Amino acid sequence: MTTSSPSERYALSRQQRRQPRVAEFQATIRFDLDPFQRAACSALDEGRSVLVAAPTGAGKTIVAEFAVFLAMQEPGTKVFYTTPIKALSNQKYQELVDAWGAEQVGLLTGDTNVNSSARIVVMTTEVLRNMLYADSPLLDRLAYVVMDEVHYLADRFRGAVWEEVIIHLPEAVRLVSLSATVSNAEEFGDWLQAVRGDTDVIVSEERPVPLEQHVLVRQKLLDLFDSSGQAATHRVNPELKQLARASSRSLGGRSQRGRRGSDRGGYHRGQQGSGRMDRPELVAMLQQKHLLPAIVFIFSRAGCDQAVRQLLRSGLRLTEAHERDEIRKIVEARVRTFRDEDLAVLGYWEWLEGLQRGVAAHHAGMLPAFKEIVEELFQQKLLKVVFATETLALGVNMPARSVVLEKLEKFNGEARVPITPGEYTQLTGRAGRRGIDVEGHSVIQWVEGLDPEAVAALASRRSYPMNSSFKPTYNMAVNLIDQFGRERTRQILELSFAQFQADRAVVDLARTLRKQEESLSGFEQAMRCHLGDFGEYAGIRRNIAELERKQAKGNPTNAQRERMQREIAGLRKALRAHPCHGCAEREAHARWAERWWRLRKEHDQLQSQIRTRTGQVAKRFDRVTEVLERLGYLERDRHGALVSTPDGRILKRIYGERDLLVAESLRRGLWTELDAPGLAAMAAALVYEPRRDDRGVEYRLPRGGFREAFDRTTDVWSELDDLERDHRLSGPEQPSPALAQAMHAWARGVPLGVVLEDIELAAGDFVRLTKQVIDLLDQISIVADSELAIRARDAIDGVRRGVVIDTVVA
Repeated sequence: MTTSSPSERYALSRQQRRQPRVAEFQATIRFDLDPFQRAACSALDEGRSVLVAAPTGAGKTIVAEFAVFLAMQEPGTKVFYTTPIKALSNQKYQELVDAWGAEQVGLLTGDTNVNSSARIVVMTTEVLRNMLYADSPLLDRLAYVVMDEVHYLADRFRGAVWEEVIIHLPEAVRLVSLSATVSNAEEFGDWLQAVRGDTDVIVSEERPVPLEQHVLVRQKLLDLFDSSGQAATHRVNPELKQLARASSRSLGGRSQRGRRGSDRGGYHRGQQGSGRMDRPELVAMLQQKHLLPAIVFIFSRAGCDQAVRQLLRSGLRLTEAHERDEIRKIVEARVRTFRDEDLAVLGYWEWLEGLQRGVAAHHAGMLPAFKEIVEELFQQKLLKVVFATETLALGVNMPARSVVLEKLEKFNGEARVPITPGEYTQLTGRAGRRGIDVEGHSVIQWVEGLDPEAVAALASRRSYPMNSSFKPTYNMAVNLIDQFGRERTRQILELSFAQFQADRAVVDLARTLRKQEESLSGFEQAMRCHLGDFGEYAGIRRNIAELERKQAKGNPTNAQRERMQREIAGLRKALRAHPCHGCAEREAHARWAERWWRLRKEHDQLQSQIRTRTGQVAKRFDRVTEVLERLGYLERDRHGALVSTPDGRILKRIYGERDLLVAESLRRGLWTELDAPGLAAMAAALVYEPRRDDRGVEYRLPRGGFREAFDRTTDVWSELDDLERDHRLSGPEQPSPALAQAMHAWARGVPLGVVLEDIELAAGDFVRLTKQVIDLLDQISIVADSELAIRARDAIDGVRRGVVIDTVVA
């Protein structure tokens, strides 16, 4: 009988333990693990972090559920499940409560705090970032962190938070990163490996439910690809191409005639004029072809609401009597705490009528509680058609049998732009319900000018790059310097994905630089002249040509013209006197010299690019710390090291785009005279992101001391903006008081209908604004002097009422 060492026995026991844990987890789910799921679960069980990149609906969250399973198998350990938006946090919280029981699961979303010391806690990514900076005791015994929708890291407004969390999590924590299929998953995985240690990158391109893709030309539903069904071949259905050409010619003539008439009539007229089905006909066709439930993506909130009204006017009914009874029962239970006058303002009765007919809209302008009800009814198969904007594609669990795209372009805030391959993949990823549908269906509605080949290319590319949006902020700088000191912080920031990508780009640029240097050397050999320095000779020729060009293109004065002529004459004399002027191969040398000069110019520009990219994150951090030191938020201790001041320790607790402006306003006492509604109004002016048409508009401002306080706050913003420009930093836009009066009224108890009457803002947007206001007021209540802190709490109580507290998600 052989003996083994303790370490060998431990390794063997761990090996024996490993497979049963995956197998035990497998027994808890309804279907077999896919290969990518099994690979990711095995990596986690072996103690490694994982990055899982797979299409929407492929089952990435199974890997997250396995991380939760592992945490609950290991005594006392915790798992945090982070999501990018509160709606996802609420949804995931409910799922985990159903799986593990309410006593084991907590929820932290900024304005919601439920069972925060539980072993499984769901939270937004910002909450975890704040916990890391505060060195929260809730981090004790944390073993796993799930980062759902980690491709949000590319978001230019909030993406930096993901990098902050990844960099600052304790080394022992295993990370489960779940991403859409991005083209640079390996690059992102390499970065995770560099900053987190052992990380497996697991990429799957396979959809669990195959996707059939169609184009609806007039009343005919055609397959996008030919009968081979292989999207990768890019072979467009020949019938579609033929019909598209004929339709394009026909519609082209009709549109010319149509332009002479009125443009009024909206979507319905446009549909008929172009030969497209109107929306009731479209839904009836989907029902006839057994393609319901469906999500119809319309890149406009107004368009989604209009679509529901069109279906209601058409008399279309998609539900049975028992389904209508169930819908009314669920909805009435969910809105029982709402006041009747608020329900009337929110258009509740028309909305309920749509729900009972199996139809609803889903967009960011809706009251969040209404959106959540739509999601619940759709998941229960009670709703048959949802008209949605692209926000529904952000991970909310609402798979359908089919997805319809009315157009392949959207308004991005400035212009109409085509949707990207990544957006197309996210949207069509909703088609096909695992365990229910044999296949999913995407339907693109034909519009004049649509190119089937371009659509095929869009549908075949299933990935898009994830690029970092990370940049150091004032709050980040103070927190990191307090925790690690300036030099260590610079090193930490150099670990960011932003710098990793910049450095990789520098590697590629340097490779190009080396090739250029080889070419320059070859050009130098080719233009070498046995009579003298041909580079010098070519320089004189170039100077003559440049002066002649200036003389011909410009409008020089007589004195300038005479000076140029004298310079040209002098240069010509030098040229004729140069030894190379008499070379028999002079013009051949000159051609090589011109190539050398052009390449040298490119080479110098490339070198400048490399200098700019190297250390760019740390350079921005240096500028940020210079501003903070100048303003007194940081100072030098007796050893010359940067440390935070008492004012800096206030800035540490202020999170948001206007962190420095809030801290500076508190320090200067600009808001001490404001009452609670006035403070709520000020918070609204600071968190509201002004639209382009807000600029230069005079708004009615709240009475009392608000106007003076806002003017002084704007003056401080102007000072900070000048200081930032001096330090080559770009700060936030000037605060806008566009919604200050509305928030002031709401905090005073004015009814919702009256508040919304005076502003061009949907109820959902207003509720979202109140949540941001509450978040900022909560920060102020923590760091401000006692009197202002009390007023901030009073302001929170004034704002947190009615539809705000009735709202489950935000």
